[in-house]
Amino acid sequence: METSLHGYLALGDSYTIGEGVAANAHWPDRLVQLLADAGLELGRPKIIAQTGWTCAELAAAITAEQPPGHWRLVSLLIGVNDQYRGYPLAEYGPRFAQLLEQAITLTDGRPQHVLVLSIPDWGVTPFARSGGHDPARIAAQIDCYNAIARAQAAARGTAFLDITAVSRAHGSDDAMLADDGLHPGAAMHALWASAALPVVRAMLSKQTR
Repeated sequence: METSLHGYLALGDSYTIGEGVAANAHWPDRLVQLLADAGLELGRPKIIAQTGWTCAELAAAITAEQPPGHWRLVSLLIGVNDQYRGYPLAEYGPRFAQLLEQAITLTDGRPQHVLVLSIPDWGVTPFARSGGHDPARIAAQIDCYNAIARAQAAARGTAFLDITAVSRAHGSDDAMLADDGLHPGAAMHALWASAALPVVRAMLSKQTR
């Protein structure tokens, strides 16, 4: 019996659920809107994400929910809360690897259907400045996290999209942020969706059912 094919599953934390923005303004929803405009219909994304989640918490949520497999697209953006809580960098590699394997399993074992996104740099935000956080230290740590994610994505054959540069270029601009001065606002989510569009279009164009 042929496995039922689903559309788009977005896995992550506040950056994916869109803390502080309207539900249809976060980047996964904007992405499917852009794809629909280009004639590629995925339907509304299913999102497993929550503000504050670490890698371990996301993994537990996926296991608890047990979403059906065989998704056409699965995105994974996770790790900022591991960094924020000061967890050892050495723990991120195996935890991210577990999540990446879960994501690949949810595409029925097809890594070319998985998109990994880099962690944005919250150290440039007004929240970080007002809280006395060291932006250089945050940037260095996030670069290390992203290097691990990029390497693991390359090793498994999944796509990798760098949105960290966009966050650093615009993350100090109030117009790009939610009211809390930390989380990205609708305008930033729109930039991320636009950056993801050509990558995902290329992924979908290569897929066969």
